[in-house]
Amino acid sequence: MLREGGSAGRRRRKGPSRIMNRNELLKIAENWFSSQNWKPFPFQKQTWNAFLQSKHGLLNAPTGSGKTYALWIPIVLDYIRQNPDYKTKHKPGLKAIWITPLRALSVEIEQAANRFAQDIGSGLTVGIRTGDTPQKIRTAQKKKMPDLLITTPESLQLLLSSKGYDKTFKDLNAIVIDEWHELLGTKRGVQVELALSRLKTISPKMKIWGISATIGNLQQAREVLLGPGSEAFENSVLIKAKINKKIKVSSIIPEKMETFPWRGHLGMHLLDEVIPIIRNSKTTLLFTNTRSQCEIWFQRILQKYPEFAGELAMHHGSINKETRLWVEQAIRDEQLKAVVATSSLDLGVDFAPVETIIQIGGPKGVARFLQRAGRSGHRPGEESVIYFLPTHAMELIEASALQKAVKNTAVEDRVPYLQSFDVLVQYLTTLAVSDGFFPKDIYPEVKSTFCYQALSDDQWEWILNFITKGSQTLQAYDEYKKVEIEENGKFKVNNRAIAMRHRLQIGTIVGDAVLSVKYLGGGYIGTIEEWFISKLNPGDVFTFAGKNLELYKVKNMQVIVKKSKQKSSRFPSWAGGRMTFSAQMSELLREEMFVAAGKSHKSVELKALSHIFKRQKKESIIPGKDEFLIETFKTREGYHAIFYPFEGRFVHEAMASLLAYRISLLSPITFSLAFNDYGFELLSDQPIDMQQVFDNNLITSEYLMDDLQKSLNATEMARRKFRDIAVISGMVFTGFPNKMIKTKHLQSNSQLLFSVFRDYEPDNLLFQQAFRETFEHQLEEGRLLMAMERIEQQTIVWKDCEKPTPFAFPIITDRLREKLTSEKLEDRVKRMMAQWENL
Repeated sequence: MLREGGSAGRRRRKGPSRIMNRNELLKIAENWFSSQNWKPFPFQKQTWNAFLQSKHGLLNAPTGSGKTYALWIPIVLDYIRQNPDYKTKHKPGLKAIWITPLRALSVEIEQAANRFAQDIGSGLTVGIRTGDTPQKIRTAQKKKMPDLLITTPESLQLLLSSKGYDKTFKDLNAIVIDEWHELLGTKRGVQVELALSRLKTISPKMKIWGISATIGNLQQAREVLLGPGSEAFENSVLIKAKINKKIKVSSIIPEKMETFPWRGHLGMHLLDEVIPIIRNSKTTLLFTNTRSQCEIWFQRILQKYPEFAGELAMHHGSINKETRLWVEQAIRDEQLKAVVATSSLDLGVDFAPVETIIQIGGPKGVARFLQRAGRSGHRPGEESVIYFLPTHAMELIEASALQKAVKNTAVEDRVPYLQSFDVLVQYLTTLAVSDGFFPKDIYPEVKSTFCYQALSDDQWEWILNFITKGSQTLQAYDEYKKVEIEENGKFKVNNRAIAMRHRLQIGTIVGDAVLSVKYLGGGYIGTIEEWFISKLNPGDVFTFAGKNLELYKVKNMQVIVKKSKQKSSRFPSWAGGRMTFSAQMSELLREEMFVAAGKSHKSVELKALSHIFKRQKKESIIPGKDEFLIETFKTREGYHAIFYPFEGRFVHEAMASLLAYRISLLSPITFSLAFNDYGFELLSDQPIDMQQVFDNNLITSEYLMDDLQKSLNATEMARRKFRDIAVISGMVFTGFPNKMIKTKHLQSNSQLLFSVFRDYEPDNLLFQQAFRETFEHQLEEGRLLMAMERIEQQTIVWKDCEKPTPFAFPIITDRLREKLTSEKLEDRVKRMMAQWENL
């Protein structure tokens, strides 16, 4: 009897395990949380429940609140539910994909995912596949995919270019797009939309989830992610984490401030104020807006305070991967006292030891400021501390505005791209490179995305014609006939060379050509943009990755350097270093100006600027809510007219050109233009008849587009934009690894195509896209129109001043910066200040 019982017991154990219900599954997660001495947040439980109910969704949660566990845990629990015998029988194959916009985040996600998967004995494996993944690991993944793959939008497209990709994805149960707010409003986001449209068909059981920090248009963000009106959208939820994240903002206010503020010293005059903050914190991150500013701050701290050697590091996107990873690990291990960084450390990397953030200069946007603040106190319930260090006095107005924005969590919208034909051309070629596609199958998928919802049948036919024949003007050239139409109607790339070139060029990030920086004796340091190196001669010394380097020679896209002991050197600047105010930030800034103009309660920052405001009121006015200020004055340089819309430099660039063009129609006159985030200047050798400007109503939104096109030489701007479109769509080839084509050659190749389309095929969709993107994204046409309409409702106050005002000074010095070296500029500014202070 005992033997029978034992035998029966053995048989029972071999039988299939019982399927767990949702409560039992959730208990596994709660028990694990208890074992870590944690308590799940309500938003995490909500997400677990929604996922286990097969819903799609968007999770809105602040940095450092446990977003990874909110979505990875239900993915594992769902696997357990579908495979009751998971402890003894592991079901191989890819089950979930985690998309991250930054490679740096992948290690963090892998560690968190592995921790839970291993602790509960799920048997699930986690792997990473990004541009940094060695070929050996990629080959192994081809044979056997991990259960969870952490990857980037570009690497996901590369997987779609592999033969038999449908077999790889057939059992996919979930896809998570992390930091969706970073991808939304970019062409990388469009890439994700297209990939999801394909995966929905191949993996109908797949659940789509996005994770986003706070953005203004969260509902639209969910619609773009899931597809407007789609089944996924109808069966989706928006979950908001109601976590009261305390953020303490302190401004570093200089004891002595110039009456005439200017942007010349990158905040260096406050260097001594920063050191006690660093010393009093476990770890401090100093965020700069540009890589060159990052390099300069790193150098200056070490020069003045050599005792920080070994405890101070630098982190930006051009430094080699090994160094970046070492810095990230050293922060976690509490080996570093401070790190000077750019936006390369903005996102998601979890650094528990970081206590304090210092933001050097205005962050230009509320969302970016909140994101950076969240890097400190990166644990649920901890307070984030961020110091604002102004690089010139006027930035204290931004600091005051940010204080209010933090209280009200007023953040920006992200505007999604529409009709990005270049990305669609690249995507269809990707599908043709792998297994080929039938247009009748793919067209409805593409139309289901937010970006291409308005795609017409004619436009679709044009795109298909373009990838097979190269559009009407390029039909004679075989290199543009990439895709063949097979007898059964399938669109397929059968040429191996075309397929290889295409795979090398998958992606939508188009920057200036970058060169590798290497020591003469070997050893890779990082990458630098070609346009900066082109200005140097052998023997010149420049600072890069915190080291003074002497240029030896440039050969095969490599910058060969030697270490230099020379003290003075040039700091590299990277294209894209000039950021502009977001619309939200502009509005907040205008509101602070109105506070400064009035008698209401003023912040600490505005009180610190009282002497500047006093001088401004003496010479001119501080514009109120219903006022638009124009100042005119004469100096040795000529006649200045300064306008103050407070709308950000990109809008001011367009507005300055527009107004200069309209004034020139009244009488022949030539202008030099200058602009910053606060206003713009028209400088001429003859006075502007301002009364004529008002009488002819030149500051109007009427005929805006026509005048803008004529004033800006929109064709020239579109020509530059077209280079990116030509690269993304594959019309021009950027080259092989270590044999990249020089930027000037790419430019000339794309310009040739642009001219051909302009003269012979003006209805070419890619040619038209260049103009559309120039106006919509570069010139922010919508914001410009709204700004002009707002100004039309305001009272124009024209002040004819005797000399430059404190508000005008930063704009004038910005123009001089383009012409003078920093040393000469500093001397010139000191003379100007001395001259005007005493008047």
